[in-house]
Amino acid sequence: MAATRLGAVDYLNARPLVHGLEKRADLFEVRFDPPSRCAMLLHDGAIDVGMIPSIEFQRGAEAYRIVGGMGIVSDGPVASVALFSTRPLASIRSIAVDTSSRTSAGLLRVLCRESFGIAPDFVPMPPAIESMVERCDAALIIGDPALYMDHETANLEKIDLGERWTAMTGLPFVWAFWSGRPKALSPAGLAALAEARDAGVAASDAIADAYCGPSRAALGRAYLRDNIRYVLDERATAGLRMYYELTAKHAVIDAVRPLEFY
Repeated sequence: MAATRLGAVDYLNARPLVHGLEKRADLFEVRFDPPSRCAMLLHDGAIDVGMIPSIEFQRGAEAYRIVGGMGIVSDGPVASVALFSTRPLASIRSIAVDTSSRTSAGLLRVLCRESFGIAPDFVPMPPAIESMVERCDAALIIGDPALYMDHETANLEKIDLGERWTAMTGLPFVWAFWSGRPKALSPAGLAALAEARDAGVAASDAIADAYCGPSRAALGRAYLRDNIRYVLDERATAGLRMYYELTAKHAVIDAVRPLEFY
């Protein structure tokens, strides 16, 4: 049987989910890409299973399945998905949106309408904070660049989207999860993904040290320990369903596809 083509996200928060999978060449052929490209590869059939932004489950031409029990989840501040603003939130009129984002861009639109009380223009741009805030009042940045951003030195306000979602809903936010075509994973493959997650969570400090380097290791350790959860439990699933309902309400997606699991 051919190895499953697995597309992983090339950010620190995804590393615990793939811990040790490089040793499972019998089961997986792994590649790393930004979240938006990982989703595109799955939609195009270039990979079999991807760690896709949660919004992309609703956008595939096919009905995908979700690997149950695991994902990239926050329950409060996420630290790595934020709006960096040059002015008070209520006076923001334009937002530069990181083009590597999918789920976060949808969340931003929901929060602007449901919580922030603003209706800004959204301008897709590459994630370069200087040019983004030069053109717009604020910038949506995700992943490692958002985590590492020294917003105080840059004289920017940081508005954590994970924190704002949980404050609004009382629920966790699901940023990404493993998803793919119905027959893409065998029982052995599913078990290997669960084992990788468990081993990665246990080794999160070592993962952060290796990924971040000496100058940012403490930040990376705290982030994986305090901001990110890797369990897709009932509360997280309820948060995911609410996100889908609100994105449909605000025309980010056309309709809500029911959750289906392997």
